[in-house]
Amino acid sequence: MPQLPASGTYLKSIRESSRHLRQKAGISITPEAINRLLLSPAFTTTFKRVSRAHGLALPLNFSSPLDELNLLSILSLLNFASGYRVQLHSEVGRGAWDTIRAFAFSLYLSSSIDGDLLSAKGIAAIDVAKVAELMGVNVHVERPHDTITGLTVGHLGGPMFELVNLVTGVLNETGNVLVNMGYPNLGAFVAEALKEGAKAHSPDGVQELDTVLERLVRAIPGFRDMSEVDGQREQTTGTSPFTRVVDNAFGSRSPPPFPVPNTSCSPIFTDNVVPSMLVHLGVIDLSNSPGLSSLFPGAGSVESLKPLLAVYSGPESVPKVVPQEGPNLTVEQAYTLRAAAIDACELMAEAARSISTLPDDGSLDWVKELSLPDLDMWLWAVAKDRPDYRQLERFVLKDTIFF
Repeated sequence: MPQLPASGTYLKSIRESSRHLRQKAGISITPEAINRLLLSPAFTTTFKRVSRAHGLALPLNFSSPLDELNLLSILSLLNFASGYRVQLHSEVGRGAWDTIRAFAFSLYLSSSIDGDLLSAKGIAAIDVAKVAELMGVNVHVERPHDTITGLTVGHLGGPMFELVNLVTGVLNETGNVLVNMGYPNLGAFVAEALKEGAKAHSPDGVQELDTVLERLVRAIPGFRDMSEVDGQREQTTGTSPFTRVVDNAFGSRSPPPFPVPNTSCSPIFTDNVVPSMLVHLGVIDLSNSPGLSSLFPGAGSVESLKPLLAVYSGPESVPKVVPQEGPNLTVEQAYTLRAAAIDACELMAEAARSISTLPDDGSLDWVKELSLPDLDMWLWAVAKDRPDYRQLERFVLKDTIFF
């Protein structure tokens, strides 16, 4: 595991390492490509609606705000499994995010029967069998018997077994950390981190958010989303979206039960959806990047961009099919593409503020106020919003707990 950034430099480290890695990999992002998307009908006609679709509404009755914060914290910790999207659709009829959200609900609802599964001791002790049961997945694969012809025997294995082991491992590890630190649950630890961040107040909110991120990343390995690519630390910390989860859940309450950091200064959270979408929508150009140029054949061409940047005109209701798996990447390739997406969104937000080709009637003046959190949410949510976007390939990295 690479060395953690110096104290007070987490946000800066994410941005600087992402730009350096993107440029080093020969990935191109031009002003023309950025403006083409920002002014496209596909963007301008859907942005205001889609960017609000964060998918975090929880239809549950919580006993307290801390109870709610704890579930949101667990949900954010487990916000991965994208590499098993195709297998999950085949197994349970849902994608990664919907599967993890349903699992978190099951943990919460089962806690009244099986003890507090969401407490520090509960997640430290949960086992593979219980996780598989609550996720509703089959962790066995059928194989021919070694000696009896025609007989098949179930063995533990396969992609669902891999995923259940990842989920169980993260929960156990996090639970043990919390127990050793004396916290009753993850929510209590997060609440303390939020209060600590509020003490580091700065006019732009950077120090406040940086303090929260540092506290979470240093303590919880499951939030430590970083790797080393060609000798350089690449950090795309998964705690950035978590702070937005807190903002969405508690920011509008008066007064909020916990200090809510200003997330407008946060880089985007990058999974496999956002980088893949930016390639398909022509913003990220891989054509001159050795080792990456062949990943998405035809993406970004004039022929492929024309329908994707236009208003969708196909049927809204299409038969539900198992999506096609995209290119399988190495860890280094995945971190490079994710870094490119972070930098692309930084450049898009900067370009939006100075864009000069907007209509005279003022109908698109809102583009100049484009924020990174809203752009991040639009890219993620629009991939599920349009039927043709849902069929676009997304890159795959299995055996990761970070996206």
